[in-house]
Amino acid sequence: MRKILLLAVAIGVLWIGLSPSKAADTLPAKYSDVEFWRMVTDFSEPGGSFQFENFVSNEISYQDILPELQRVTKPGGAYLGVAAEQNFTYIDVIQPKIAFILDIRRQNLVELLMYKALFEIAPDRADFVSKLFSRKRPAGLTAASDAEALFKAYDSVRADPQLYTQTLAAIKERLIKFHEYSPVGDDEQKIEYVFNVFFRGGPRMDYAYASSSPNSEVPSYYNLMVATDRRGKNWAYLNSEASYQRIREMQQKNLIVPLVADFAGPKTINAIAKYLKDHGAVLSVFYVSNVEDYLDTSWNSYSSNLFALPTGDSSFLIRFIPHANSVLGRILDLPHQWPGRYWH
Repeated sequence: MRKILLLAVAIGVLWIGLSPSKAADTLPAKYSDVEFWRMVTDFSEPGGSFQFENFVSNEISYQDILPELQRVTKPGGAYLGVAAEQNFTYIDVIQPKIAFILDIRRQNLVELLMYKALFEIAPDRADFVSKLFSRKRPAGLTAASDAEALFKAYDSVRADPQLYTQTLAAIKERLIKFHEYSPVGDDEQKIEYVFNVFFRGGPRMDYAYASSSPNSEVPSYYNLMVATDRRGKNWAYLNSEASYQRIREMQQKNLIVPLVADFAGPKTINAIAKYLKDHGAVLSVFYVSNVEDYLDTSWNSYSSNLFALPTGDSSFLIRFIPHANSVLGRILDLPHQWPGRYWH
């Protein structure tokens, strides 16, 4: 049986692989557009559905694990994650050689392509926030401005329809003309739809904006970017220029790959596992959020997929602490409650 070690932090689980990879890591330092789109296409499964939109995270405590995670993980290897913007913060801290971001909805892949284009066309954080929310850049923002200063400056700025139109055109040009992206089905319309949500919602939009939500107590994009861990440190990808530039560089090198995936499906995770093994690489971190709570009838398939991934002595699974009646709550050796911690 694979040994599981539980971290004394809010949402972390460390697993140690039975057969860690010993080969030299040959993951490329960058990918051509042809290679990037091949992975996006060949690794992805057919799009599925989910009852919530997930335009933005609802996990206010997502930074709590990061001090310990940074201490015990090693740069390099591969990062796997689910959903959207919270992955950028984890990627920045973990510093993998490649990142795969998975979601069962193709719309999430489209949103991540929107983000990719925005990272590439925005030279700094202030311009990125300006373009993401279609708000003109306020005066006085510099590379030294932290997330709180950045988002306070934008808090009173109104949406600009002209900037929205210009940025939407720039996103499409960057993806379709520059990167030679071939939209599938209604991808192009979904880019417009998602970008319009950010235009209308602004920095104060939250998980419940423009979609249903499991509860009303969800943080806004603003809150997620100015939040801190329990020691008062802000790790958010928009809190420092260095963090933003690290993610921007990975986007420019096609090192953040969005995929459509069912965590219990037969294709995507196994395709990633094979790719990593072929390149002598191991999994660094897999951020699964609370996806496991939706895998009640397919747990064995999901478990098999996890076992297929090549792991090393510092490979982590970031998951939610379970409710007592959840799928995770029925797994042996995983406590229902963690002393001194709370569930998000």
